[in-house]
Amino acid sequence: MQHGVIFLPGIIAPAAIRYQALIDHLPGVRSSMHDLAVYDGDTPPASYSISAEVDALDRFADAAQLDRFHVFGHSGGGAVALAYAVQHGQRLVSLALDEPASDFTADGDAVYGWPEFDAALGLPPDQAMATFMRLQVAPDVTLPAPPDVPPPPWMVKRPAGIAAFVTALRNHRIDGIRYRSFAKPVYFSRGSRTHPRWAAMQQRLAGMFPDFTGDVFEGLHHLNPAHQAEPDRAAAILSRFWERAENPR
Repeated sequence: MQHGVIFLPGIIAPAAIRYQALIDHLPGVRSSMHDLAVYDGDTPPASYSISAEVDALDRFADAAQLDRFHVFGHSGGGAVALAYAVQHGQRLVSLALDEPASDFTADGDAVYGWPEFDAALGLPPDQAMATFMRLQVAPDVTLPAPPDVPPPPWMVKRPAGIAAFVTALRNHRIDGIRYRSFAKPVYFSRGSRTHPRWAAMQQRLAGMFPDFTGDVFEGLHHLNPAHQAEPDRAAAILSRFWERAENPR
């Protein structure tokens, strides 16, 4: 591959944990992992926004000397990647998304289920995280009990980071017509057992991006996505997608 790939994680696990299994199956890919800017400091700044994440990604690409690149984002990282494609689409060779946290459209916002998120984030921290995770999957999915070990140090920042990110999602809007102007290849993946909001999002985005491909991974969901549960299969699909983006017919 001529161009490198920047991987953006979701709002919970750092990129190195989220993507290591996938990257192990991509030996010929120049991979860079970029954690979300909401965790740059001990607490999110009062001015934190999705635009701040877009700017941070742009600076990261500059520092990595990537004039043009592919981007892959899961959940929160997928939302940032969408916003980046609108503002800096000329730098992207392709856009790959796994269940982005939001597509920032008015239609998506109207059915997102924000009151449930408000209720979850208003709970005590130990209950808020579990309830927040429950909102990411189909209603009948049974989530495993949390491990009976002390949480890793990076988990300390998560409650405040999640709250700030959710607020930023709600404050950022993109008119769907702007997606139509992004003519590079777009790939969207989701699990069949994830929350229904992502089936609706896939359908919306398929009607906006001119070059859109979607995959549904049976039995998987937002907290057990393909790039972790089936990294060999996900790597093969992404490699073909990136190759097509670099060598359009």
